[in-house]
Amino acid sequence: MRVIWDSLPGAAQDLALLIALLVPALITGLLVLRGYAPWPLLRGFLGRFRWSALLFVLLIAISTGMGIGLLAQERGLRRGTAQAADKFDLIVAAPGSELTALFASVFLQPSDMGLVSGNAFAEIAGHSEVEIAAPLAFGDSHGAAPVVGTTAEFLRHLSGNRVEGRLWHDHAEAVIGALVPLEIGEGFTPAHGIGDAAEPEAHGGAPDGDEVDHGQTDAHAHSHDHGGALTVVGRMAPTGSPWDRAILIPVEFVWEIHGLANGHAPEREAQIGPPFDAEYFPGTPAVVVRARALWANYALRSEFTRDGETMAFFPGAVLSGLYRVMGDVRQAMSLMALVTQGLVAASVLTGLFILTRLFRRQIALLRALGAPRRFVFATVWVFCAALLLCGALLGLLVGWGAAELLSRVVSARTDIAISALPGWTELHLLAGFVSLSMLLSLLPAAVVLRQPVVDGLRS
Repeated sequence: MRVIWDSLPGAAQDLALLIALLVPALITGLLVLRGYAPWPLLRGFLGRFRWSALLFVLLIAISTGMGIGLLAQERGLRRGTAQAADKFDLIVAAPGSELTALFASVFLQPSDMGLVSGNAFAEIAGHSEVEIAAPLAFGDSHGAAPVVGTTAEFLRHLSGNRVEGRLWHDHAEAVIGALVPLEIGEGFTPAHGIGDAAEPEAHGGAPDGDEVDHGQTDAHAHSHDHGGALTVVGRMAPTGSPWDRAILIPVEFVWEIHGLANGHAPEREAQIGPPFDAEYFPGTPAVVVRARALWANYALRSEFTRDGETMAFFPGAVLSGLYRVMGDVRQAMSLMALVTQGLVAASVLTGLFILTRLFRRQIALLRALGAPRRFVFATVWVFCAALLLCGALLGLLVGWGAAELLSRVVSARTDIAISALPGWTELHLLAGFVSLSMLLSLLPAAVVLRQPVVDGLRS
């Protein structure tokens, strides 16, 4: 049996589990309603006590919907971060924290990082299995948009070669992300730092004690507001990542405005992009590497990981470590959701007992007129079941809306495109709640039958 189960596709397993969780509710309904059709009485009860029933349904919907929304949001966040890192196959940086390098390179979070030297970069870029070796230079900004120096090859790779306008042809030209509030043809002047914080070591300048000066003029001196003006010549298509709010410029311009060599020998200072000269390469916080073949990434990671010089890592592997932590959080959230659903079920049971007292007189009248006890039992149960089922279905919609609202808030805060829709896990949780509630609904229906008819008629 285990072999058959493991051979099923994931969607088939999820569907089978959903059906299995709903089976107790279906069997309960078939057994209770067998031979009876209390639908006219159900419509009458719902119409007579519509406001109480509506309030009860809304309480169930809100309680179940919030749990569904939170679980769906956690899954959407994992999917969004994985998509944001999809274009970053391998990152090489100076030894340090892989997580810090990941946040700086992929999610553009300001960080203090060491620098990859010119010789190390030359070895990376010159490797036979490396297709793209793009330096990233951080630390400048325009308003809330980070300015990142890189190469045209990486820009094409990041955007999928979808750029409105054109790529840069000159050092002082820029391509903006899809959400940057600038227009093609507009000029701007970058400033040092991100927001109010300055990160002098994060922009790709020389490390302390190893300042590089290869004949740059004072015109490129570093100040809070850089004197070099840039012109927007293109806009990338949306990537669903923080790079949608970034401004990409030639890495040479970043080095030049900080008074450093621009990566090329003096006779080739006007050149844009690789190859770079190791002697005139000021250093870079991170290098994005794309191999010619997928299998080569693993060999490159081992080759470029050297004690005291460079470290190489897969962003996906670092994110997997985060996902493991998030998985623990998800388990805790799932446990909290289950406990919450248990409390909701207990509250539902209490509420059902209270609701049944609203039509105690009507039930007593039915019994006085000779209605079978099982018919009365089925009538009370189907009333409770209808409220629970409506609340659960409405809760699914509430969860959907809550997940969508949370996704927009998180996307606005992180610039990561997040789409969180309820999935199989949330449907399983809801199905379990429905079956448990249907079984609990048997208790108030049974209690109603134990009440004396005379007392019900006097109430």
